[in-house]
Amino acid sequence: MTPDCSFLLRCDASGSIGTGHVMRCLALAQACQDAGGRAIFAMAETTPAIEKRLTAEGFEVVRIAAMAGGADDARQTVVLAGCRAARWVVIDGYQFGGHYQDILKEAGLKVLFVDDYGHAGSYPADIVLNQNVYAHEALYANRGSHTVLLLGCRYAMLRREFGAWRGWQREVSRLGKSLLVTMGGGDPNNITQRILEAIPPEDGWETTVVVGGTNPHLLELDEWIQSKNLGIRLRADVVNMPDLMAGSDLAIAAAGTTSWEMCFLGLPALLVVTAENQRAVAEELGRRGAAINLGWGAELKPSIIVNWLRTLRLAQEARRSMSDIGRHLVDGLGAKRVVLSLRTAVLRIRDARVADCRLLWEWANDRAVRDSSFSPDPIGWEDHCAWLESRLQDHRSRIYLAFDACDVAVGQVRFDEAKAGEAEIDISLDRAFRGIGLAPRLIEVGCRAAFETQGIQQLHAHVRLENIVSARAFEKAGFTKVGAEEIKGKSTLHYVLRRS
Repeated sequence: MTPDCSFLLRCDASGSIGTGHVMRCLALAQACQDAGGRAIFAMAETTPAIEKRLTAEGFEVVRIAAMAGGADDARQTVVLAGCRAARWVVIDGYQFGGHYQDILKEAGLKVLFVDDYGHAGSYPADIVLNQNVYAHEALYANRGSHTVLLLGCRYAMLRREFGAWRGWQREVSRLGKSLLVTMGGGDPNNITQRILEAIPPEDGWETTVVVGGTNPHLLELDEWIQSKNLGIRLRADVVNMPDLMAGSDLAIAAAGTTSWEMCFLGLPALLVVTAENQRAVAEELGRRGAAINLGWGAELKPSIIVNWLRTLRLAQEARRSMSDIGRHLVDGLGAKRVVLSLRTAVLRIRDARVADCRLLWEWANDRAVRDSSFSPDPIGWEDHCAWLESRLQDHRSRIYLAFDACDVAVGQVRFDEAKAGEAEIDISLDRAFRGIGLAPRLIEVGCRAAFETQGIQQLHAHVRLENIVSARAFEKAGFTKVGAEEIKGKSTLHYVLRRS
């Protein structure tokens, strides 16, 4: 395992900050661990419950002795990354800005900046991740020319315990009975109790309340619940959140990171805004029909809660629609995609060899590759071996294999010279590395090599008309569409890249 596969995660948790930043960093750390990597948490603020959770999962927690987000904090983080041989630093928190990123970059570190609404001002980080449904490129206009953006719910990072629920199908009951209430890890204003007081006892909801380990009102809540004798179940600092969500018909929840967990499990929700950074999440999920936006928790009227609970309790089709929309938004592979993006931020390429024959054959016969090619029939092993041998001996042809930071082969790019100074490009990606925006970078790296080592002056790409993903990849890599052509009975778009 190389240092590029080891991550230092800089995040904090407290009663006022909450636990959301740490929880999504935990999801990323788990995905790193699952891929054979190593993750260390660097924290200026934490809580006993959070630290216990992290260490129980095998992660080292190191304290930062500086004001969170300041220059001293950044310098200590640089030293810590060096001591732990971690080239990647993941930053998650609203106390971190552009200057903080500058210090890490000047030290030669790779930086992933986890963001929600463009608060940092400038973004010199290598990768900026915004997993929210409303994320868009304009938020990061002031970013480095090298900065890669990972935007949207495709990158929503869910913890490992949710992975077992991939493929699970929710049965939407005719009558809503089970209600889950959770206001996140902190809830300093005790909005939880305000919601519980509004739930009509006569409606028969079977209510489970989940609070975080940093909730300052835990004892107060417990006493209130015991005094009312309503059968409400109180759970603190749970590790089985997927089970509780799967067993619920409806949730009333803060519009934080829990939103993506509920979407993944298709749990219809009434969303409460408990912090400014949650407003856009609640509004957009409400607009898309994945949830109901109740607005600010501090201004929430009991009558609104009662009306929506009674409406959705009887509205099976409305709950089913919300469930389906949520499942469509979040597929649970976000953390894995982010780890792959970190590993492939810098690609190493080399010339293909005879020993690569089987790997190239498997890539060539991948169903998606065959479907987008001009000859969709499977390629025989002997034919492939003969073809590769001839290509490797032909000075007009060049095949490169690309590798990630962990020295795993991610794809190939081939150049076949048609006439002096001009060549046709062909690329393919390993199935495991698709869907993370890697194709444009593979094209760029390959084209650079072709220009520098083969003396190529102009490259041509022909993409089948229906292959929109490949067309966009070539456009992002700088190719210009020059027209349309018919090749082997297939309509294609013709793209060109000239050496500058």
